[in-house]
Amino acid sequence: MKHTGNCFCGAVEVQVTGLPEGMGYCHCSSCRSWSGGPVNAFTLWKPEAVEITSGKQHVATFEKTPMSQRKYCAKCGGHLMTNHPTLGLVDVFAATLPTLTFTPGVHVNYSETVLPMRDGLPKLRDFPAELGGSGEAVPE
Repeated sequence: MKHTGNCFCGAVEVQVTGLPEGMGYCHCSSCRSWSGGPVNAFTLWKPEAVEITSGKQHVATFEKTPMSQRKYCAKCGGHLMTNHPTLGLVDVFAATLPTLTFTPGVHVNYSETVLPMRDGLPKLRDFPAELGGSGEAVPE
């Protein structure tokens, strides 16, 4: 199974193969600031499942912290993905992959939310324990 997406102008093409490791919503202030929205819809992939298939020369990276290498198109500024080397995962933004059915399973960093969401999904204070977080659930 493959899904292909593009940056805002179409100069960069990204392809993912297989199934994501997880999908959900991040409410941290960094994701909110980067995405320009109150929440970021993520799809997490193993690095080998993500490939820039065209326009590599236009991909730029911004690294605010060692946890997040944010990739975007230098031509249009369109956001593509965030490499999380410390987690061994790549977040290809759900909006970048129009053919992927987005099926969220969790909210992370919910303690920082500015947009409470009542959807019955687990709400974690930070990250799951297996990814180095507390794994602590917070009330909806």
